[in-house]
Amino acid sequence: MKIGPIELIRLATPGQRRTLLAAALGWALDAFDAMLYALVLALLMRNLGMSKATAGLLSTLTLLASGIGGVLFGFLADRLGRKPALMASILTYSVCSFASGLATSIAALALARFVLGLGMGGEWNTGATLVAETWPTELRAKAIAIVQSSWAFGFAAAALVAGPVSRFFGWRTVFFIGILPALLTLWMRRDVPESEMWERQEHRRPNLTADSSLGATGNSHKFGGIFQPAYLRHTLALLLFNFFSLFAWWGLFTWMPPYLSLPVSQGGRGFGVLGTTALLIILNLFGMFPGYLSFGWAADRLGRRNAFLVYSLGAAILIPLYALARSPLALMVMGTLVAFFGTGLFSGSGIAGSEIFPTSLRASGLGFTYNGARAISAVAPLVIGSVGQARGLAAAFFWCGGAYLLAALMAAQLPETRGKALE
Repeated sequence: MKIGPIELIRLATPGQRRTLLAAALGWALDAFDAMLYALVLALLMRNLGMSKATAGLLSTLTLLASGIGGVLFGFLADRLGRKPALMASILTYSVCSFASGLATSIAALALARFVLGLGMGGEWNTGATLVAETWPTELRAKAIAIVQSSWAFGFAAAALVAGPVSRFFGWRTVFFIGILPALLTLWMRRDVPESEMWERQEHRRPNLTADSSLGATGNSHKFGGIFQPAYLRHTLALLLFNFFSLFAWWGLFTWMPPYLSLPVSQGGRGFGVLGTTALLIILNLFGMFPGYLSFGWAADRLGRRNAFLVYSLGAAILIPLYALARSPLALMVMGTLVAFFGTGLFSGSGIAGSEIFPTSLRASGLGFTYNGARAISAVAPLVIGSVGQARGLAAAFFWCGGAYLLAALMAAQLPETRGKALE
């Protein structure tokens, strides 16, 4: 039976629906807060006197912190529970978005963005782990894809808010609005259940010994467990796949708003704030959202590894064509296709990662392979900004296409885990 999104929700239990909603809203609002910076970047550069390299450096700091936050909150999720760690991560990035609006210097803004990155990194792996452990094997990939697809709505909401608000009220007000996701934690605390799989693991833990018959699953909460021989190769392959994909994504999408809005004389396309807002909303709703959502179905039909290859190679081919586009129609069409393949593949990180690692290491494994990669890829906004400063952003985007090609090579090293039941 072919299962669509509506049928998927209908088949779920009330508890599963609430965990899905909590993770999806958390990830959407993560995108909302994270992308506000990129969407007001042109104003920040002008008002605070930042060069492209400096602006890229601030994005780099946020991504570096996200790697630290992913590991930190992943450890907390394995120790204290998935729900508390998810709530703490949402509170962190919400409060720090508000703090970004209070910044009066580049240093203060950098500090606020760094701490925001800690929460941004923690949300993804805790939410994905919670969903993976509460949904059945046959629905897991599709459920995680729905969670990942919510990033597109957060990005689109950020574009919708940032454009008019920054124009009439300034960039500080845009960041002040970023405090709103904190309200989500009030509902989560009351209505979202903890992972029963994690709770069973905790109840068993006092009885676990160092007996070798327990294998890797008896390794308690030691972070180093993900580097055991049973997991090392797959840990590194997933880490490198995520690194190359995230380098390409952050390099492209951090600089896409200023690329579209800056005058042609400055290496942009000259669409202005409102024109750029419209293009980004179209790109998100018709590119990112169906890309994220479709990956879960592709992963079930083609297998996890083959789906990774199709999406990463598609992005690698399309980005150079986007960089060469000049007309509004071509930029809209090519940008939408790039967003479909180049962002859709990230649904697979949570799917494959949750199936590679055991319950005692799952949140830590997801946190390291995704947010650790996000930390390493923190150089992307700085590198692409620096290349853009020297040769133009269109030329710099070719580097992003090459990174997706390297991601495809790493995807070929991943195990095929379609149909695997979590212990």
